[in-house]
Amino acid sequence: MPTMKQSPDIKQQFAQTLRQAMENAGYAPKPAVLQREFNSRHPADKPITLHGVRRWLMGETIPSYPKLQVLSDWLGVPVHELMHGAKSPSIQPSKPPRPMATDDRIAVEAFLNLPAAPRRIARDVILAIARANEVGRTS
Repeated sequence: MPTMKQSPDIKQQFAQTLRQAMENAGYAPKPAVLQREFNSRHPADKPITLHGVRRWLMGETIPSYPKLQVLSDWLGVPVHELMHGAKSPSIQPSKPPRPMATDDRIAVEAFLNLPAAPRRIARDVILAIARANEVGRTS
């Protein structure tokens, strides 16, 4: 399958957006983490190698569209945002952070110190509570 010539700027933008999306989703932007999580979701006979995902994170290559779709579904970031970046809440905060109370800061630190699986569960619970709170306010 022929590959399109990609400019270094697009590759670097993709790498930066991918790293940020991984962090936003609670994952360390490391090749081993990306390889494990990607291969657990990608329905391919031949899994992506550690070297391959390192090249994505370093801005050396961009994955094919089917692989971009897997990344998009996993990280909750539209493919076009992965490719071109975006100034949207899913990638970058839209407002400055608020000062945190000590109890909140302790809770955030505890959350950040959790392993990936419990962190995903905690994040899902927090987001569900936030959505329910929004629905309650608009009703």
